[in-house]
Amino acid sequence: MKSSWRSLCFTVLLAATLLHTGNCYTITVDAHAEECFFENVEADTKMGLTFEIAEGGFLDIDVTITGPDGAVIYKGERESSGMYTFSAPTSGRYTYCFSNKMSTMTPKVVMFNLEIGVAPQGQPAGKEEDVNHNKLEDMIKELATTLKTVKHEQEYMQVRDRIHRAINESTNSRVVMWSIFEASVLLVMTLGQVYYLKRFFEVQRVV
Repeated sequence: MKSSWRSLCFTVLLAATLLHTGNCYTITVDAHAEECFFENVEADTKMGLTFEIAEGGFLDIDVTITGPDGAVIYKGERESSGMYTFSAPTSGRYTYCFSNKMSTMTPKVVMFNLEIGVAPQGQPAGKEEDVNHNKLEDMIKELATTLKTVKHEQEYMQVRDRIHRAINESTNSRVVMWSIFEASVLLVMTLGQVYYLKRFFEVQRVV
């Protein structure tokens, strides 16, 4: 019993060590600018890019992912958020860029996360215990990946909630300012009409 428990603990620790890495960033892409990042990965490694535009203009940006040979793997135009997952077809440097060249003067704040899986390794045939151990390790990795995906989705939901709240507050402020402006115009027009009528009757009396 102790042996199986130690084996399970070792598997959990090993899976936590070997789990795919994830890098979360928040950057500002100026108008007419482009920000690019790269990662060196092995062939057949799973990669995932999740992004969300937090601030700026119409909350849109162009996204491009290119492979080591310069081939475009993914390209999106004027996207406000997205999630794209793929397996690296070849080993080398993969580049992902956020372009704000279509904007004339508004910078964009981009929140994104790039997840890189563990490079696949050939597993030699072994004992049944080793096979079961590897299956358990794979299950733990898959579970951890799912949990991390849910965590990231919750983070992006928080960003969306903040964005929508800011838009609502901005709209409310504009409505209030417009109402004050309309009330001021009506007040000025009323005072102007009273003054005009008063002057009109004064002129009639003089005549």
